Amino acid sequence: MQKIIKWFAPLLALGVATFLLFFLISINKYDEHENLEPFVLDTNVTQKKSQKIWLDHFSKTEKLGYSFPVNEVYVKVDLDEKITKTITYRLSAAVLDPYQIFCLKEELKQYKLKYYLQQDKRKMELLIYSQDVNKLNKLVKVLKNYQISAIVKPYKEE
Repeated sequence: MQKIIKWFAPLLALGVATFLLFFLISINKYDEHENLEPFVLDTNVTQKKSQKIWLDHFSKTEKLGYSFPVNEVYVKVDLDEKITKTITYRLSAAVLDPYQIFCLKEELKQYKLKYYLQQDKRKMELLIYSQDVNKLNKLVKVLKNYQISAIVKPYKEE
């Protein structure tokens, strides 16, 4: 058993190498053509017989319209239904230096909030839109430790 295992890997490698060698030789055969003539361009254009195409059927029919095989769908929308309104809150904070931005990003990773940094010529402003006002208020308290003043207000679309 030990002798078989000892010789199996080299025999397998030799078999694969032999197979690859014969395979590469068989696909790369070079056939010599002694009497090669230049290609002659045939300028005679022959008209092919028109094949029956499904589109030709529609062009030859005398019907004016074509109705697509589609099921009609009717949707009834009740617009009188009262839509519950969810309040979205906006946290805005002015950020001045790069250290504050670093601290801010690290805190936002912990709170798992999506944010938007809006940069102006003089300042950079952080905007966070969320429906969880408690999470935003906790974040405002944490940001005070980094001397970042933030304000939470209900967000109204303009």
